[in-house]
This record gives sequence, structure tokens and C-alpha cells, in this order.
Amino acid sequence: MINMTNQKSKLLEETFNSFFDISTNVSKDIELLDQIVADNVMGYGTAIDEKIVSLVDFKEMIKRQGVQSQGFDIDWKRTPILRRLSLDGNVAIRSDDITLVINTQGEIMKKLLRFSLILEFQNAAWKVIHWHSSKPEEVSTATDTFGIEEWREKTLLLEKMVADRTAELNKQKEELEHVLEDLRTTQNQLIQSEKMASLGELTAGIAHEIQNPLNFINNFSDVSRELIEEIEAQTAKKQEERDEELLSEILSDIKQNLEKINHHGKRADAIVKGMLQHSRTHSGKKEPTNINILADEYLRLAYHGLRAKDKSFNAALIVDFEENLPHANVIPQDIGRVFLNLFTNAFYATNQKQRENHAHKPIIWLITRHIGDTIEITVKDNGIGIPNNIKDKILQPFFTTKPTGEGTGLGLSLSYDIIVKGHGGNIAIDSVPGEFSAFTIRLLLDK
Repeated sequence: MINMTNQKSKLLEETFNSFFDISTNVSKDIELLDQIVADNVMGYGTAIDEKIVSLVDFKEMIKRQGVQSQGFDIDWKRTPILRRLSLDGNVAIRSDDITLVINTQGEIMKKLLRFSLILEFQNAAWKVIHWHSSKPEEVSTATDTFGIEEWREKTLLLEKMVADRTAELNKQKEELEHVLEDLRTTQNQLIQSEKMASLGELTAGIAHEIQNPLNFINNFSDVSRELIEEIEAQTAKKQEERDEELLSEILSDIKQNLEKINHHGKRADAIVKGMLQHSRTHSGKKEPTNINILADEYLRLAYHGLRAKDKSFNAALIVDFEENLPHANVIPQDIGRVFLNLFTNAFYATNQKQRENHAHKPIIWLITRHIGDTIEITVKDNGIGIPNNIKDKILQPFFTTKPTGEGTGLGLSLSYDIIVKGHGGNIAIDSVPGEFSAFTIRLLLDK
């Protein structure tokens, strides 16, 4: 049995552990090596041709490992595999299997190696006279003791690749933001163009609408002027020669004419105000609105607008309004724009069908209903209908079946946004190609 006191055995383990801690840079007190390492220590490190022949060389190797290890989270896991002692108890061999775990930026690297020491008991202390550490198989750099430097280079390369990719993505993001901004600008311009196009439709109809009251005003003014001339002729006569009954009738006629002039003047004023309401920007404030009156007004304006451009076009307008329809809380200008778009499309569809079949008689239906807590407005036409393969597309922005220059493809998509997003309603589409199309708007009544 080998005779070794507990104190000597404890000192052996402490020396072995201290050497391991210092050489793996866990403890930075390198000068402690003077106490536990022989002056002419011989050793073989993990790197190729790494041979230690003196304590000075060993210290330099440890310093290099310390520099290589900076910035890394390193964990050394030791598993004892060999413990041998000479018969006289003065020479010891210690070997451990080492798992080197490096954690950097969330990535884990593991390296396996073996760490062995030969120690000799000299002057009441254990001295390391020889050491050896096996090299991880994947380490190829001669000066890289544990493969840490190689790992660092790979990490730096990866970081550069990530930085380059991030810079590229940021550049692409900036480019996409510019493209998106250009698209938003273009979209706003197209939306304004669509609004101006609808305003053009209104203007044509308004011009026709205003012309009627103006004609009445002019006619009644001319008649009233002639009646005044008759009054002047009567008043020029002597008292006994005047026809008082005729004068009374003429004055009554003039009064009626003035009332008619006033009526048609107010009608023209209302038309102009309606046009201004449509063209000006609004605050988006909803207000109780008579849908029957609003829809009827835009139906006539859309019809007269088309007639102003094509006097050969005629259509039967069939209106079926539910009496006492509750007022809907809406933005009148926006809902009016929806009506105008639906009526214009309906007239276009019936006109196209009439061009294909001259015997065709265009008909437009405008129907309102109060159903439960909703108001339904249906615009139906007996035009060319909607092909089945595009029914799901017609509400998409920029989709149009009209020839280039005749439509922006925004009318129905804006109408959808106004009804669905702006008023919480919905639009239903029913159509049979070659027979009819019907658009039904449902608006929820405020409770």
C-alpha cells in the first residue's frame, strides 16, 4: 500500500486544481505557477508543435490563451479518468477528459480534449514536471491552443455576414419605403382623379338641371315684362276708361309668375349648393339623411350627365321608394359619390347592350327598403351583366372592364371603402351575364 498522508494527498489535489485553473485562464494569477511548476517543465500543448521547455514559455502560452478567450463565455467541464501514484508516493499522474463549452451570441461550440500532468514531490511541495493537453481534432491553427481563435474568426466572419445582410435589408427597406411613398402619392392622385371624374359627371348633369329652372325664370320674366307693359298701357288711360278687372287679373298673373321665378331660382340654388357639397372636402361628419331624396337627386344628375354627352341615349328610370324610410346617419357627400358611381356604371352597361342590340330598351331600377335594423338600396340595370370570372375582382382597386381612358378602376373600390370601412355596411352583387346586374347597399341604422 502506498503511504501518503492526508495532508500530502490534499496538497496534491490543490496543486493539480490550481495548475488547471491557471492554465485555462480561470485564475489570472499566473505568478502562482512559480510555486507549483518546475523551472525546466516539459510539456506538449494542444496546438501543432507546441512544445514547452521552460516556465517562461508556459506563461507566454497562458497569456496568449487569455487574449484569445476575451469576450467569450467559456465553461470547462472536467471528468477524471486517471489517478496514479508511484510506490514511494513522490510521483503522481493526473488525467482528465475536458469538455470545452464556448457560448457566443447564443451559439454553443463544444470541443473535446484530454489534460494530463506528471507531478513530483520536492521540498515539501508538489511541482509539475511534465504536462500534456490533447488538441481538438477540428483545430488546424498552429498557435490556437484550444481552437478559440479559430472560433473567433468564424464568429467575426458570421458577424460581418450578418452586418452586410442587415445593411442590404435596410437598403431594401429604404427603397421599399420610397416605393410605398410613391405608390401612396400615386394612389392619392388617382383617387383625386376619380373624384374629379365623378365631379365632371355631376357638372354635366347639373348644367342640364340648372338649364331647366333658368328657362322657366327667363320665360316667366319675359311674360311678366309683357304684363307690366299692359299695366302701363292701362294706367296711361283716363280713370273712366281703365279696365280695373283686367288690371286685377294682370297683377294676379304677375304675382304667380314671381312665385314661379322664386321657386325655380331656389331650385337652381339648391343644385349649385349640392355641387359645392360634392366638390369640397368635408370633415367626415355623419348626419341624419333622407336616403330617398339623396338617391333620387343623384340618379337624375347621373342620367342628365350622360344625356349631356350622348343625346341619343334614353333610359326608363323606375323608382320604388319605401315610404317613411328612416333617416340614415351617413356622410351625404360620400354616399352620394357611391350612388353616382353605381348609376354611371348602370347607364354604361345598358348603353353598351343597346349598341350591341339597337332594339334594347335600357331600364334602371332604384329601390329602397327598410328591413329590420338596416336600410337597403338596390341599383339594378338590364345591361350587359358581369362575367362570372371577374365578379370577385370588380371591387379591387384599378380593376376595370372599360377601355383605356374611360375608367380609372377606382370607382367601385372607393365605393366599397365608403360603405364598408366608412359606414360599417356592405355591398352585395348579383348578376347574370347578358341579362342584368344589381348592386345592393346595406346600411345599419343607429339604434
